[in-house]
Amino acid sequence: MEVVIDYEFQKGKQGEVVIKELSKVAQDVLHKIHFRSPYSTRPHGSENRLNWDYGIVPYDQLDTALRDVVAGYAHL
Repeated sequence: MEVVIDYEFQKGKQGEVVIKELSKVAQDVLHKIHFRSPYSTRPHGSENRLNWDYGIVPYDQLDTALRDVVAGYAHL
């Protein structure tokens, strides 16, 4: 079985990629995860309309969420 992973991101304070939304598409399944801001001061949006106020999952759970999303798939 195959899965497609898509993500939306912003550049962080040090120019790093900060994932805001992680999506999984597999057969007839669509799963989205919205992360909270990794910074203590949360921006309320950006020029690309990604809004940190919609975040649910703490950013420090990104690795765990990604492992859970791809578990059981042989091809990404």
